[in-house]
Amino acid sequence: MKRNYSMTTKTLAYCALLAALSVVLARLVIPMPAADTRFSIEAVPMVIAGMLFGPIPGALVGFTADFVGCLFSPYGYNPIFCVPPILYGLFAGLFRNYLAKSVDPLHLAVSLLPPVILGSILYQSATLAFMYYDGLFFEGFLFYIGTRSIQFGITLVLDVLVIWLLFKSGIFKRLNIWPPKR
Repeated sequence: MKRNYSMTTKTLAYCALLAALSVVLARLVIPMPAADTRFSIEAVPMVIAGMLFGPIPGALVGFTADFVGCLFSPYGYNPIFCVPPILYGLFAGLFRNYLAKSVDPLHLAVSLLPPVILGSILYQSATLAFMYYDGLFFEGFLFYIGTRSIQFGITLVLDVLVIWLLFKSGIFKRLNIWPPKR
């Protein structure tokens, strides 16, 4: 059985709006105290894109938001840092059918844990230690694991709360884009 993975114009338009919203939430709304620290809810549109449209559109929204957002950042673009945003959209799409059963805080937290732990905490900590700790990789890695665990523990709670409230409002049902159609 052959599957058609083409995006409709409507899906593409929604994904573009979600990517733009993520850029605004990441770079323009919440300040970045340093290149390696950012408290924001930028992952919310990436997760929503994955939940509504699947893993590939979600991953593309994550990549696009990171790439375009770096154009507004004084730190520039480094492709090594684009993995975590891609993982947010990808995992939300992979957990799409699981979330279709019930969009509650527990289900959302379970679907967000893999990208938070694998991407934002482990991968990004290793990448930051490699980039900024010359010859002291292990010490830098442990430092970033500690600080990023706290940072993303807080943002995980915020992300789950915002996404849950959006789905509870029924906006996506009224737009006829949730629940996913088989």
